[in-house]
Amino acid sequence: MTLRIDIGGVPSEGLRFAASPLAELTAMLHVLAEPDHHPEFAAWAADVWAGLRPGLAERLREAEFLWRTSQADFMLPARPRRTLGEELDDVDGIDDERYVSAALITTCGNRIHFASPSPLTDAATRDLALDLAQARGPRQEAFAERLLADPAAVRARVRDTLEACAGAFFDTAWAEVAVRIATDLRLKNDLLKRQGLGAALASVSGAVTLAADGEAILVDKLLDKATTAHGGGVTFIPSVFGRPHLAMVHAPGWQPVVQYPVDGPGPSEPVSLETVTLRLKALAHPARLRLLRTLARGPHTNGELAHAWDLTPPEVSRHVALLRQAGLLTARREGRYVRYSLNLSDLTALGTDLLAAALR
Repeated sequence: MTLRIDIGGVPSEGLRFAASPLAELTAMLHVLAEPDHHPEFAAWAADVWAGLRPGLAERLREAEFLWRTSQADFMLPARPRRTLGEELDDVDGIDDERYVSAALITTCGNRIHFASPSPLTDAATRDLALDLAQARGPRQEAFAERLLADPAAVRARVRDTLEACAGAFFDTAWAEVAVRIATDLRLKNDLLKRQGLGAALASVSGAVTLAADGEAILVDKLLDKATTAHGGGVTFIPSVFGRPHLAMVHAPGWQPVVQYPVDGPGPSEPVSLETVTLRLKALAHPARLRLLRTLARGPHTNGELAHAWDLTPPEVSRHVALLRQAGLLTARREGRYVRYSLNLSDLTALGTDLLAAALR
């Protein structure tokens, strides 16, 4: 499971490390949507939710598909700016087709891209997008319907929501993490200058490497895909609130972006040898590890997991049963469906390397 970014012929200045206010706001919004993924920020998230005015809180829930389990590509700028407002101006410059396509991928699931034909002009693609959104829940369906009916209104509302976040919590949090991000950027750019791209990538994450021929960047992710940096290069954006995720922009037509976690303190609570043994046995099968990495991105039903990995429902049921026996999954019934979720606290106790691998 590797993402390959072709950098053959890309000049050195096309490989850049830079800070992005919008990307860090996106990471903060993900923490607010999935605080269990980020136990070190759980108290921060609780305080933010407690202090939000009801209208803004509802707006964040309304558009959370843009950052909850994956980030819409326009939320991770390939050309970071100094201020959030400047980056939002750049987002405003994206045409409706690209914006809607990126938003629908996060709303409807990432197995289908909606770039061509555009759901704004093609009835069949529009119906497919609405069907997929409906299958994921009423909020996703409502958001997709509004987006397709009046993209300009939705875009304006999303921007207004993001701007409201600045005064509510982002400005304060950004000021607090800016020093850590600036320090990381100095380190990365110094390594890039003095030791080359391989050393800089090694300091980003053990999951990011330079291919032996130097012609590609390899990223260990939950997908097997290839993209190219020709014409624009690759942008690496450090994040404090994004830890431990590696977020990626890799869709056709978008410049590759890697948002990586700035180093920070890891989990410290150990677990018993018996518990570790049981859980390692549960994860010994590659299919179960893939299911775990999928569930790290949000609750899924048995059928959704089967569809994601081309497995039969009975196969998924057997794997899920072993993961539940090991205490790595929880289950919640919603009507006639059962949704499974990752037990992040116990996965954290098992080891930071496994946690990082699961949440990439």
